Amino acid sequence: METAISFSDAELDDQERRFLAQIRENGWFDTSVFDSEGVLPSFSYSTGFWFGYQIPELILFGLENEVAHDILWDAFRDVKQGWPYRVGVRTAGLFGNADAYLFRVTKRYYAEHLGWSRWFYRGDEFPCLHLIWPDSSGLFPWEAGFADGEESVQPDLTANGWLAELKD
Repeated sequence: METAISFSDAELDDQERRFLAQIRENGWFDTSVFDSEGVLPSFSYSTGFWFGYQIPELILFGLENEVAHDILWDAFRDVKQGWPYRVGVRTAGLFGNADAYLFRVTKRYYAEHLGWSRWFYRGDEFPCLHLIWPDSSGLFPWEAGFADGEESVQPDLTANGWLAELKD
């Protein structure tokens, strides 16, 4: 797999060097994106899971930076211990004490949401999963009664919609 890890320092700017240094040191990097005007939902995603462990990268939306970072760290630790991702299945342990789902992110969303991962992997040839968390009642965006207003915080990045991707 050809990645930006092979770039020489002379080819990189300071931000790129810091990014790669974090992947070398920690095994992954967390990119957080926030709309300063509050129009678009915030999101965070990993880079390095696929490179180091052949496990899809993760993206999650609508959480504060520290919370998202902690969730990604927990996922990374789980991955290192061999915990398998289950796609389209309600899963405990991914999101603190609440259940969560993982869905495949369609590549048409990569350019808009996964810039640093695309740079690192030198294109779109890496998998990414979207972690979907429930509202305070334990409901998910596709379920009746899901908290009003929260639907737009977690956009559907699947090819055919969440319901088509459910396996349980």
